Amino acid sequence: MRNFSFHNPTMVQFGKGSISKLTKMLSPKDKILMLYGGGSIKQNGVYQQVLDATADLDIVEFGGIEANPEYSTLMRAVELAREEKISFILAVGGGSVIDGSKFVAAAIPFEGDAWNILNGSTVKTAVPLGCILTLPATGSETNTAAVVNRSEQKLKKAFASPKVQPQFAILDPEVTYSLPTRQLINGVIDPFVHVIEQYLTYPIGASVQDRFAESILINLIEIGKDAIADVDYDKRANLMWNATQALNGLIGAGVPQDWSTHMIGHELTAAYGLDHAATLAIVLPRLMDAKRKNKHAKLLQYAERVWNIDTSDESAAIDQVISKTEDFFRDLGMRTKLSEYDIGEEAADVVKQGLITNGYLKLGEHQDITPDDAARIITASV
Repeated sequence: MRNFSFHNPTMVQFGKGSISKLTKMLSPKDKILMLYGGGSIKQNGVYQQVLDATADLDIVEFGGIEANPEYSTLMRAVELAREEKISFILAVGGGSVIDGSKFVAAAIPFEGDAWNILNGSTVKTAVPLGCILTLPATGSETNTAAVVNRSEQKLKKAFASPKVQPQFAILDPEVTYSLPTRQLINGVIDPFVHVIEQYLTYPIGASVQDRFAESILINLIEIGKDAIADVDYDKRANLMWNATQALNGLIGAGVPQDWSTHMIGHELTAAYGLDHAATLAIVLPRLMDAKRKNKHAKLLQYAERVWNIDTSDESAAIDQVISKTEDFFRDLGMRTKLSEYDIGEEAADVVKQGLITNGYLKLGEHQDITPDDAARIITASV
């Protein structure tokens, strides 16, 4: 296991009625910018719960953050925050709203072109933020990372900084009851692949991280389909908590990480507008196959421990575990081929050029996946 530092300061309030605790989480001295998405929180009761809990506080609202948060939209929020002298940000929504809020928090005090935050500029300071999670999926509620879209340039880029770690995260599983099936499917696949990116690399003697990762994968396999189909508190609660645990830093501490599936998937989202989780379901099976040699030991471990596959025939076991992973996605209701979205082999060059433009020339835990390799993975995904 590698040396590591681990610190997760986000206070989590979990369970029924947790939104009512918001009053104690916010300061009456702050002027608060509440950021949210397309308005679903006004239909499912979350918005009113927030208003009730913040009735005595100074709140400024900004709605309309997209499913893939747009830079232009977020910059309008930044302008509003500067004008209103905002001192705290409250994100109410799923991972996209929280990601967008992290960018806004960093951009408000940033000097110069805020896009440079996405190009690697150090975030020296940020407006503090907290969040109310309405869609379990990304784990953004308890980590330092965010992804921002810039459609006019077909860019989707990420940044991370401890300065934008949410101070608190409120997780009430009951808010998931009104979610559409598509978002719930995404909410199972996204954390599943988050775990895979930190787990399916090569052995490094990190038994705690491995076993914890495997337990999350098994949990998602066991509860995924029922959590999508049933309005059941325990199932939704476990889905929400698994998604948070998948990317709060713990299972990734001291281990090599991949993230090439995500980076390739981001290019598909930027070019074609596919849901993030949809791109992961398309790319991962083909990437597992393409890198089966370098991931050989962990693929066998994944096959045996997560899927209970006999690994005496190693090649056959790897074939089987790749198929089972893709079958799992399809059984949840997710398409796993680009052709099912009417996207053809031209996507290979689109992804290749996107990676080159963004400077992502070496991906994966061994930094051995080039844009040409990504193009071959995309061709196999059609």
